[in-house]
Amino acid sequence: MRPETVNHPKPSPSFHHRPRPSETIIQSLLFACGILSIFTTLGIVYVLAQESFSFFTNPQVSLINFLTTLEWQPEIDKFGIWSLVNATLITSALAMIVAMPLGLGAAIYLSEYASPRARAILKPTLEILAGVPTVVYGYFALTFVTPILRNILGNETVEIYNMASAGLVMGIMILPLVCSMSEDALHAVPRDLREAAFALSATRLEVATQIVVPAALSGIAAAFILGVSRAVGETMIVAIAAGSGSSFTFNPFQAAETMTGYIARITSGDVSYASLQYQSIFAVGLMLFLITFGLNIVSRIMVARFREVYE
Repeated sequence: MRPETVNHPKPSPSFHHRPRPSETIIQSLLFACGILSIFTTLGIVYVLAQESFSFFTNPQVSLINFLTTLEWQPEIDKFGIWSLVNATLITSALAMIVAMPLGLGAAIYLSEYASPRARAILKPTLEILAGVPTVVYGYFALTFVTPILRNILGNETVEIYNMASAGLVMGIMILPLVCSMSEDALHAVPRDLREAAFALSATRLEVATQIVVPAALSGIAAAFILGVSRAVGETMIVAIAAGSGSSFTFNPFQAAETMTGYIARITSGDVSYASLQYQSIFAVGLMLFLITFGLNIVSRIMVARFREVYE
């Protein structure tokens, strides 16, 4: 009889991670950057809260009047924040009226219609607008857009400093942000959806508007909300072109001061550090932080609500 051969199992290869000092160092640096960013945010919130508390504990300031009245005149102890909030929201709304349709239209063209060569040329060209200093945008609004509005609507209707020109130019400024994020969301939609729609004899316009845009709705909504946050936090355009009117008005052709415009004006003036007027910028900054923070939360909710996951 032939002896039976016994097959001994081969030892399985070891997949244990070998220590690599370079990876450990990089991981530690990335962790340190994350911790630093968190503590920086907490430090900003702490400073705003501390200085705002000092402002609201002043006997001349009433938190109720701050949140309910409409007149903002710190020189005579009138601190109605809604005058500044109203101007901020009007200029931001005008900016989004410009940026939303133009940004989404440009994104649809770049994603669905443009050839690779045209896309490679147009997208970087459009993003050049993001590199223009905001001071340049401010003087462009004051010296170019405002005269056009005054020539069309009349000097009696449009003031030299007005919210309309500031809002329109802010829309041009945030256009690259809205377009780039929307185009990325559209480009991420699987090609299979487009091909299935084409197979059902859908036109390119129908595919773009009825298939691709709904599928990328979460990313488009996030782009719009982040654009609003960018417009709310813009400083130099509104400081130069919108003026410093303290009245509560819904007329976009009148001068009005936004929250960021007020902060820029006070910090660049001769106001004493210990004065109540200087302390008020921290309360305005806290309100601005809460608005932008709320918009970011809404953006995350919108992304989670309308997000489409494809395998």
